[in-house]
Amino acid sequence: MTFAIDDTYGTQLYLSRQGGMLFQNPETVIEAAEPSEVGVALTRVESSIAEGRYAAGWVAYEAGPAFDSALAMHKPDVVPVLWFGIYHEPTHIHEPMAPPEDKTFDIGEWKPLVSKDHYLDSIRRIRAYLAAGDVYQVNYTFPLEATFAGDTLTWFQQLCAAQDADYCAYVNAGRFRVLSASPELFFHIDDDRITTRPMKGTRPRGRWLAEDEALAEALQASEKDRAENVMIVDLLRNDLGRIAYPGTVETTELFAAERYPTVWQLTSTVTARTRASMADVFRGLFPCGSVTGAPKVRMTQIARKLEPYPRGVYCGSVGWWGPGRKACFNVAIRTVTVDIEEGWAQCGVGGGITWDSSPEGEYDECRVKSRFLTRETPRFELLESLRWDQEGYFLQTEHLDRLMASAAYFGWSVEREQVVAELEELSRRFTRLTPPQKVRVLVNRQGMIRLTHEPIPPADTIRLGFAREPVDSADPFLYHKTT
Repeated sequence: MTFAIDDTYGTQLYLSRQGGMLFQNPETVIEAAEPSEVGVALTRVESSIAEGRYAAGWVAYEAGPAFDSALAMHKPDVVPVLWFGIYHEPTHIHEPMAPPEDKTFDIGEWKPLVSKDHYLDSIRRIRAYLAAGDVYQVNYTFPLEATFAGDTLTWFQQLCAAQDADYCAYVNAGRFRVLSASPELFFHIDDDRITTRPMKGTRPRGRWLAEDEALAEALQASEKDRAENVMIVDLLRNDLGRIAYPGTVETTELFAAERYPTVWQLTSTVTARTRASMADVFRGLFPCGSVTGAPKVRMTQIARKLEPYPRGVYCGSVGWWGPGRKACFNVAIRTVTVDIEEGWAQCGVGGGITWDSSPEGEYDECRVKSRFLTRETPRFELLESLRWDQEGYFLQTEHLDRLMASAAYFGWSVEREQVVAELEELSRRFTRLTPPQKVRVLVNRQGMIRLTHEPIPPADTIRLGFAREPVDSADPFLYHKTT
């Protein structure tokens, strides 16, 4: 069974790997074009929540001065700095989403709006600020832009599949559509408990399991990445201290390496207890320290000087707040804003710059982070083909070792004992068949196992040909047996 969505004005979709929430047909929409309008807009949002409604939408990066006048941001562009729909209860989604029928989209070539030379010069200037002691870390970003035409919800589903993240959000705000495939939690509130999960530190994925695990271990051991991460943890602990009950701010996990389809990310978890209002939570925490640096105010001043464009929804936050003090907002990274009227899509990329940062290395990291924009994730199953005869399955242990290594690489939950049990059951049914038999083991991402078999024909002449194009040695599918 699949779940289909009618993408109309005000439709919002929030997806994790465990399920989702769908908001549709808003009672009203509350928005702000300038930071000066944010306070009144948030008061209206909070009043709606107090009446038992849900609020869902975004707060853009340039809303920052509404919460702290010392924060320095560009003047907002045409995208509202705050946009919330007000809804009755959302629909909870447990079934897979059905791709929209006959809906397509077309994206032009992604082009950075700053040159590589400009980027490298900006990093060198940031290092001068670091050397002078003005700041400890600066998050420097720049936008990519492409032409766009077609269905944004279909594209969002593709981005979610490519990123496999827990804080994905889609907002149909009419002219503007926000497609966020974010892996990072800004804050989650459940009654008086607030949780943040800052993400700082990145490595590309390996091609096979051993290489992949080595990269994850290198990320966790990296002094540079650990220093960046702990700076942001300290910053968020300080921010949470503004709104938390005294003595309740706690770091519950440090330097966890999280696997995503294209990157490893270093993540930590900080919690506290609070009864702060929605406005006070944003006033204390926004923007998230992982997309600024430390100290936050000085960093925004430097970024305002060096970044030629506003960030928009990117580096802001997208999420929802409901009755009973339930809320979840992401850090809007891996986030695209589409202007349907003008036919463009824009996505920011960036990273935290410290004294140990290499300008070329940081530029390469931005390229790695942007891969989700062009990566298409095919539907596939893991595959092993075994020979069976009277002696049993030939090289069964080695085949299953390879199968389980690939399952671990892709993050699939597969029970080895269940595969063995299915093979044994099949072999008991082979007593009336003529050996040898070719047995195919097929496993999907949910861990479901399928077995097929057919007689192995006598050896015959084998014809080989040369490929017209070379393979790409960076393609991980060359290192795993799949359909």
